This record gives sequence, C-alpha cells and structure tokens, in this order.
Amino acid sequence: MSTPSHQILSPQIPGYQIGPLLAADLPAALELWGQTAGLVLNESDTPERLAAYLDRNPGLSRIARSDQGLLVAAVLCGHDGRRGSLHHLAVAADHRQQGLGSALVKSCLAALAQAGILKCNIFLLAGNEEGRQFWSSQNWSPRPDLEVHQQRCRLP
Repeated sequence: MSTPSHQILSPQIPGYQIGPLLAADLPAALELWGQTAGLVLNESDTPERLAAYLDRNPGLSRIARSDQGLLVAAVLCGHDGRRGSLHHLAVAADHRQQGLGSALVKSCLAALAQAGILKCNIFLLAGNEEGRQFWSSQNWSPRPDLEVHQQRCRLP
C-alpha cells in the first residue's frame, strides 16, 4: 500500500515543523510570498485559486512553522500526471540558512516520487541571482534548450 503524500516523512530541523500547506495557511503564505524578493505574485495567486490548486494536488505543497507556530517557509507543489512543478519557494529572511528551503524541496520531491512522477520543473525569474544560486546548490540544472511561453486563456 502506498503512503499518502501528506504522510511522506519530512526532513527534521530542530525548532521547526514541516508539513502540508493547507488552505487555512494561504493568508500567511501569501504574506510571506509578497515579502520575498525575486518572487512575483499575480492574478492567479488569490486564496481561491490557490485553494483550488491545493485541492488538485492534495498533500503535495509544504510549509515550515517555527516552534512558536509562525509560518516561516512555504512552497507550492503539484503535477500534471507527467511532470511535477514547484512554485513560490520562500523562506522568511530571518529563518534562512537553517536548511528549510532544502527540506521543503526534498519533502516535495519525495511526495512527487511517491505519486509516480519522475521529474520536476521550477520557474525562476530571469535575473533572480539569489534564487539561481539556491537552485544550483540543490543540483537543479537550467534547460537552455527550452523557453517558457505563455498566453491568457479566454472563452470564445
């Protein structure tokens, strides 16, 4: 029997608890994301749309809370049945260099692997050097053979 993704063991970091990002956590996560340099929120990042994302990808997204109960790190994680994706990884500035970002990513990748997903992608804003350094330190590789293109969806 497979382990539900929300029960995947997360790396332990003293002083913090890592667990699933729930709809009730979205206001605090949005506040963190809004304060994080190199991370841009847009019209897709409303509590309603993010709750729908969490419903489509149950138990995959992660947060870290301090022992005082403050949400100090968050990442969105999902998949389309073929490839995983991580969005909006952020760690509060005064909680960085504790391994929280790495722990959230490892937990998400384990949950994706449990779901049978073989690869995961991220989107990194051009010019986000701090983000580039982090992802490089985690052994993520850019794909120079790919570009991201986007178009708005509209009803006819």
